[in-house]
Amino acid sequence: MPSSDLAPRDPAYARGILLVMAAGGFWSLGGILVRLIETAGPWQILLVRSASLSIALFMVLLVRHRGALLGELRGIGLDGVVGALCLGVAFTGFIFSLIHTSVANAVFMLSASPFFTAPLAWMLLGEPVWRGTWIAMSLALVGVAVMVAGGIGAGALFGNLAALAAVLGFAGFAVTLRRKRLTDSLTLACLAGIFTAVAAAALVDDFAYSTYDFAVCAVMGVIQIGAGMVLFTLGSRHVPAVELTLLSLTEVVLAPIWVWLWIAETPRPWTLIGGAVVIAALIGHALSGMRRKPPPLGAV
Repeated sequence: MPSSDLAPRDPAYARGILLVMAAGGFWSLGGILVRLIETAGPWQILLVRSASLSIALFMVLLVRHRGALLGELRGIGLDGVVGALCLGVAFTGFIFSLIHTSVANAVFMLSASPFFTAPLAWMLLGEPVWRGTWIAMSLALVGVAVMVAGGIGAGALFGNLAALAAVLGFAGFAVTLRRKRLTDSLTLACLAGIFTAVAAAALVDDFAYSTYDFAVCAVMGVIQIGAGMVLFTLGSRHVPAVELTLLSLTEVVLAPIWVWLWIAETPRPWTLIGGAVVIAALIGHALSGMRRKPPPLGAV
């Protein structure tokens, strides 16, 4: 094969892989941290989690953009606001899904979000969808249907619907990034945290927290989500987009393991079956994309 057909390898590629996998590791802690909450309700969790996330990301953005931060915020526009609202829906749906269904069920369903993004981008942005994507998406939907159907019999229907809301929220967020051509997703995540915190403050029944619950919720915002997003943003600069799906599966794999080791939460058979189908679709789709000619360095 001529050398011109080969994409140059980013010298920071190996570091990018480690950063993206580490991000998935941080994100995988969400389920066990929610399980460790003692008395705080979902809106209480969302209030502190989202506020602490926004504060942490705002500090990162201050360092990153310095004097240009105000211009960055002004450049978000209506599309950016819509994207932040979608991400806020995803944040909210995920917390409610973790409370009302198993951690494995929530993360397996959330991992299907790329397959909801593809048809949404096709309908709203006119982006072509590769035939392999349609096949993988159909397979993933079968897995999601298995988990939802199983959740009806197990009394976890609300948790599954909340997870689906989170999936749609992430899909809307991804489409907004493409439409607006925004490159700094941390800015929208910071804004999404503000929106979610305001909504939670309006809907929460009790502002009283134990010191322990408050600390756990703050760790969720600053470390579990915030640090994970920063690591993913740094790592994704050096890793081709088709590989990011595979590397970030560390979240999907590790999240059920933490709750199984710590509190002996065992997924139901329908969760494992449906989740296996979704993961197989993700892996197959990512590997198919990797076999195609990769984009040149800097195009990702």
